[in-house]
Amino acid sequence: MQLGMIGLGRMGGNIVRRLQRKGHECVVFDQNAGAISALTKEGATGGSDLSDLVRKLKAPRAVWVMLPAGKITEDAVEQLGKLLSKGDIIIDGGNSLYKDDVRRALALKEKGIHYVDCGTSGGVWGLERGYCLMIGGDKAVVDHLDPIFDALAPGKGDVQPTPGREKRDARVERGYVHCGPSGAGRFAKMVHNGIEYGLMQAYAEGFNILRRASSDALPPEHRFSFDVADIAEVWRRGSVIGSWLLDLTSIALARDPDLAGYSGVVDDSGEGRWTVMAAIEEAVAADVLSAALYARFRSRDRESFADKLLSAMRHEFGGHVEIKAAE
Repeated sequence: MQLGMIGLGRMGGNIVRRLQRKGHECVVFDQNAGAISALTKEGATGGSDLSDLVRKLKAPRAVWVMLPAGKITEDAVEQLGKLLSKGDIIIDGGNSLYKDDVRRALALKEKGIHYVDCGTSGGVWGLERGYCLMIGGDKAVVDHLDPIFDALAPGKGDVQPTPGREKRDARVERGYVHCGPSGAGRFAKMVHNGIEYGLMQAYAEGFNILRRASSDALPPEHRFSFDVADIAEVWRRGSVIGSWLLDLTSIALARDPDLAGYSGVVDDSGEGRWTVMAAIEEAVAADVLSAALYARFRSRDRESFADKLLSAMRHEFGGHVEIKAAE
């Protein structure tokens, strides 16, 4: 299947590579000419601008936008809406707010252009591991794009089947799901990221307690000197708190147990905030997720080992670079 890709950063470029490995054809564009050149050497077709990219796609066209949330994505979708034709498809795989997806889908529908929102989880590891996909849009359009989603998803792998799922949607077990109409995929990904904040905060606080167990403020007989890298590693094996986030934590601690390379200033992508806002709109309690978000705000005023570990985890799964502390 043919796909256009706009945005060839940490995830967009690797999405193209994974699709090409599975036999799909990609036409690509990015403001960075070097990113285009790198992928054309790997078999992609480069576009000089959005108009050229659209011209090189066969109808019905499908164009995936993988850009940061905000004006740059808004402008790209608006421009594509002028360039594409009835029956064509725009997929936004970035981290936009779900309400923006609903608005864009309605506006594009008037032109006969389909809009699909695709919450994409996998970070810089997605090329090899695959991407967990949460998809919103019309069923017929999502079904048409199934070869793309199936190629990007992790597949069943060695994950044991869940008892009782035999008659349910088999695509879910391969790592992608049609969540519902426009906006539903992004809403699911938004909550996914909110949960991610809470899980990361729990690990960070727990390891901080372990690290401070040798504090001079404690009675000598109550002091313990833990090798936090070894604790992380042993918890990966048979523990009920094992997870991919713990795997990444173990990698970071094995490399640098003191996390000296991190300042502890922890950014937030926006989806944690949107998750808390959705909880407020729904009058749903979200104590842990809210506290985890506020902890990230606090990290910009003072540093701790817990905050350094949060930064380390973000760098391991997403390649995120720390922001600078407030002056």
